Amino acid sequence: MTAPPTPRLRVLVVGAGFGGLTLVRALRHAPVDVALLDQHNHHLFTPLLYQVATALLDPSEIAHPVRAILRGQRNAHFRLGRLTAVHVAEHRVDTTAGPLGYDRLVLATGSTNNFFGSPGIEEHAFGLKDLGDALALRNHVLASFERAAASGDARERRRLLTIAVAGAGPTGVECSGAFRELAALVLQRDFRDSGFAEVDVELLEAAPQLLGTFAPSLQRAAVRTLQRKRVAVHLSTGVRDITDAGVVLQNGETLPAATVVWTAGVRASPTGELLGVTLGHDGRVPVDQWLRVTGATHVYAIGDLAEVRGPGGPHPMLAPVAIQQAQHVARQLDAEVRGGATVVPFRYRDKGTMATIGRNSAIAQIGRLRLHGWLGWLTWLFVHLVQIIGFRSRVVVMINWAWDYFLRDRPVRLIASAKRRDDEPEI
Repeated sequence: MTAPPTPRLRVLVVGAGFGGLTLVRALRHAPVDVALLDQHNHHLFTPLLYQVATALLDPSEIAHPVRAILRGQRNAHFRLGRLTAVHVAEHRVDTTAGPLGYDRLVLATGSTNNFFGSPGIEEHAFGLKDLGDALALRNHVLASFERAAASGDARERRRLLTIAVAGAGPTGVECSGAFRELAALVLQRDFRDSGFAEVDVELLEAAPQLLGTFAPSLQRAAVRTLQRKRVAVHLSTGVRDITDAGVVLQNGETLPAATVVWTAGVRASPTGELLGVTLGHDGRVPVDQWLRVTGATHVYAIGDLAEVRGPGGPHPMLAPVAIQQAQHVARQLDAEVRGGATVVPFRYRDKGTMATIGRNSAIAQIGRLRLHGWLGWLTWLFVHLVQIIGFRSRVVVMINWAWDYFLRDRPVRLIASAKRRDDEPEI
């Protein structure tokens, strides 16, 4: 009589971002069954989210359906839903799609905007973390320009044509350059008689320098490029609050602005609150050198959610960190089920960082290599293009970039939003 087959290890991954999706795909040849849970049915290439907000790319060009990505992976399936509770001792989670059991749980739910407890900032500023944020920002900016074109009040018109970006990290710098080019190269032709040369983009940073993780030479190059593109750079300028009138600065002055983009910080997603552990800085979940949650060796946390304690940690909240951690956990799980050697502790390898500041200009820091200007821009284009999921998306993005570069036109200047039926259930 043959013995019954040994049950396969059930791995539940929560979050279809860079970390979660990398982990699932890395387990495609492992003798495990993988379930991927996310409240969205797509994987989002967040580094290009600002280009959706600035009318250059369509959402379908930077988002790819998860089911399509996993179509050929026989040991993985997708569940659409939101995590609501984690029962660590019972090896079970509750979700809006029903309960799910697991043998190993990997939390990769990323981060969310950090408004630092200010109701005014959260109410009036636009974050930039998902497609909904980007589309809402695009609609608001385009609608503000339309209202400005019809306004006879010079002061109100100036407010409607002012975009303030709070936070001068890579996202803030990229947003500032993109919005300035949208106004100068595209909208000035759309609104020929409306004087759209008046559009102001104000970049606010509380620290004495922008792009704090970059070398000083690249910081200076970025400031020069922004100023050449007529972006007003305000360093050592913190934001106290945001109102209907604009941005209230730390010195008490108010900068009139109809649009405020908040890129001044992120914090871990609220998932960590479901674990019943003491959270670290910015709500991150403490994990050991093997990325296991403190007190729960069968639960892992990776990416922006995880705070590695010990040598080398904590790590920055960046996509490359999440990808490397996902690959590390995949090796651990594969070794576990195959009875192999224990995987060494996780070690992050910094492969560089970069930011674009509009056409013909970007900065890149790769080890000791420092690139800026046109060469940095070409490097940025290549790296981001090859990372986009899907051949069709790469082609369409490349076409849109070329269209914008040669014809100075943004193809998706639409003010549009989806309507939701009252009886439609939330996911």
